[in-house]
Amino acid sequence: MKKFKITALILPLAVVLSNCSSSKKGKSDYVEAKKISYTADVKPIITNSCTPCHMPPQGKKEPFENYTQVKEHIAAIIARVKLPQDDRKFMPPVNKKPALTDEQVAVLVQWQQQNMPE
Repeated sequence: MKKFKITALILPLAVVLSNCSSSKKGKSDYVEAKKISYTADVKPIITNSCTPCHMPPQGKKEPFENYTQVKEHIAAIIARVKLPQDDRKFMPPVNKKPALTDEQVAVLVQWQQQNMPE
């Protein structure tokens, strides 16, 4: 019976102490968001999803062929790719290219939030 009482006291104490380890002090649960850049992250999405309509000389729409043009229009781009697919302003047109994935849209949004580094 004494063995049971000692075990019943030691087990909860061990759990509490393991969560109070000094190695965890000072560490934060905050994880810094990945830095998004135009060249590495945004340009491939734009090139894949907006070609040829927004890429001169074939493109007849607002050009998105470089950093400056995409940066200037990022708010409109994000708004259009977030529309319901049956909205006539949705981009890219369903009959031409697949819709951007949630992850791709998140990259565009995060890039905008990070002040659009090149």
